[in-house]
Amino acid sequence: MTELNVTPTDGACGAVVSGINFSEEIPPETVAKIRKAWMQYHVLVFEDQQLTDTDLERVTRYFGGVGEDPYFESIDETTPVVALTRKADERAPVFAEGWHSDWSFKENPPVGTLLYAITIPPVGGQTSFANQHAALAAMPKTLRDRLEHQTAIHSAAHAYAPDGVYGEEDAQTDRSLKIVYSESARDTYEHPLIRVHPENQQAAIFSTYGYIQGLKGMAADEAKALLMEMYQWQSRPEFHYQHTWEPGMLVIWDNRSVLHRAHGGYDGYERELHRTTIAPDPSLFVSLA
Repeated sequence: MTELNVTPTDGACGAVVSGINFSEEIPPETVAKIRKAWMQYHVLVFEDQQLTDTDLERVTRYFGGVGEDPYFESIDETTPVVALTRKADERAPVFAEGWHSDWSFKENPPVGTLLYAITIPPVGGQTSFANQHAALAAMPKTLRDRLEHQTAIHSAAHAYAPDGVYGEEDAQTDRSLKIVYSESARDTYEHPLIRVHPENQQAAIFSTYGYIQGLKGMAADEAKALLMEMYQWQSRPEFHYQHTWEPGMLVIWDNRSVLHRAHGGYDGYERELHRTTIAPDPSLFVSLA
């Protein structure tokens, strides 16, 4: 039987798991142990992995189906894997520097995301995570009372519409990541702002300002002010874990539990990571009772 060694990080979430070689088939009982640790720590780091894209797709299926990345092109038509790349001389703004939960603007967003490090610069390029269970648990009651039972209106318009951050204008830059903007980014879906995680049974804030365009039944200005107040709280440093990458690292995070953001600071160096998402699970959206 595989012995897992789970070592928590010194941040507000995350743990390093050793004793796993994902280039080989993993038995169901070991997957169950990994998932249990994932539910507890929300972000898992596996070092020294040697994975092909086929391996990455297989590992994703241990945690559910392989999800769609709606505004990225995959490496080619044979794989769902997306290459997150940046050239050494690239001048386009660093992708995904704002806090977010992946694809929260979909009707059924992905449960989690896997990111595998291939080419890592010697400086910069970290990924930060913000624990939204911890943020909610520590939130002042006056703010929490105003957020509970609110329904958030999500949209990708700010990012992926033709006039969005990654729209027509961005497409004229030298960005190497293959982004596909679309009018469909203006579609909206409603999700509870605070909900109970269906697996660990803990309440958390779901997503943040940026993908959340407003609150149902609330005037736009009032909703924006409240969402900005929430954003300032949920992104506070005490809820963070900042991950430093090394080649061969695989990181799996729970989009139901954490926000994440990318860091720059590596101009002049190439960077490449390969990514999949874990298919949507409608049970993601369990409103706060």
